[in-house]
Amino acid sequence: MTITERFEDAKKRYAGMGVDAEKAVETLRNYSISMHCWQGDDVTGFDHEGPLTGGIQTTGNYPGKARTPEELMADIDKVLSLVPGKHKINLHANYAIFEKGEFVDRDALEPKHFAKWVEFAKERGLGLDFNPTIFSHDMVKNNLSLSHPDQEVRDFWIRHCQACIRISQYFAEELGQPCVMNIWIPDGYKDIPADRMAPRARFKDSLDRILSIPYDKEKVLVCLESKVFGIGMESYTVGSSEFTVNYAASRGILPLMDNGHYHPTEVVSDKISSMLLFFDQIALHVTRPVRWDSDHVVLFDDETREIAKEIVRNNALDRVKVGLDFFDASINRIAAWTIGMRNFQKALLYALLCPNEKLANLQEEGKLTEVLMLQEEIKTCPFGDVWDYFCESSQVPVRETWYDEVKKYEEEVLVKRG
Repeated sequence: MTITERFEDAKKRYAGMGVDAEKAVETLRNYSISMHCWQGDDVTGFDHEGPLTGGIQTTGNYPGKARTPEELMADIDKVLSLVPGKHKINLHANYAIFEKGEFVDRDALEPKHFAKWVEFAKERGLGLDFNPTIFSHDMVKNNLSLSHPDQEVRDFWIRHCQACIRISQYFAEELGQPCVMNIWIPDGYKDIPADRMAPRARFKDSLDRILSIPYDKEKVLVCLESKVFGIGMESYTVGSSEFTVNYAASRGILPLMDNGHYHPTEVVSDKISSMLLFFDQIALHVTRPVRWDSDHVVLFDDETREIAKEIVRNNALDRVKVGLDFFDASINRIAAWTIGMRNFQKALLYALLCPNEKLANLQEEGKLTEVLMLQEEIKTCPFGDVWDYFCESSQVPVRETWYDEVKKYEEEVLVKRG
């Protein structure tokens, strides 16, 4: 049987459960995921030399890391040729591209330093999202930035974030779609702090000053990301979940949940419905924590599927801004990107193929045995046939055949990089 014939059979199976498989495919085809640029070069960027610092660490030394903007863009092109649909690229500020002999520090960045990224995105019909880069810099002192006791340190990072808002609006205006701009800080203490309040009060004031500049809130969707702990801040994090959610709610910006930024027994999937009751829009960084926020490649696993189901069953595809966040230097970076992107799309398709309305009605009627039965029977429906059709109709490789392209790219391109 051809892929199309198998899809036609799968459609009938799903139709029997009240699911329109054709509609599911078309919905997914029009949904953009924000693909993070930093998987391609281990979060290094182009504005500094030396190791990562401030709670960020990449492990591994697989050959072929991108060393220049041109190499990184070529790698992104390769990934996008293997992933169905049209997406966005998520940039960090340290990926500024300077002309030869030019350099400005992060607090003086301008839209012109990202013009090549805009050109790249325009040519491919992509959107751009953005992040201030508040790590790997001398002005992160003692693991503190926007919450530092020294006003000079705070002022530097305030100027940086304000510059990032202006750059984000430039992206939105040039590309005709909103730019999600996410603020995350590495601030915290390794051991039990003597004063938890003062750093958070300073962080609150810094954020207020960042947001005080004029910008178009329809074009720039400012987010604030929480974290439970990190390297060097194991005992106390300034930007905790309670802080970021309360701040976002009080200032009309978006909360961003990274599913690696919570205690190991917490799951973001359970939080999404609560957040959607109180925020018009929310943002997610989908990753895979292993024991801690280790940013492993996203799998088609239980929690990833559950996150996707919560987005879909709450009719929130237009309200939840999804970006991926992982960096694995121990394996082929192109493959890591492709696996992660395709897996989150699989999770969304799986969610779209669930009889969500029927399941919700059964729950309301108290027919919980039938809910459980149907949830389990769905698992053996011909999901793979629909996914294969989605890939083929999107003109990207079906199933594992995409890896042949990655191996060829490694042999012809990656191994030739020093």
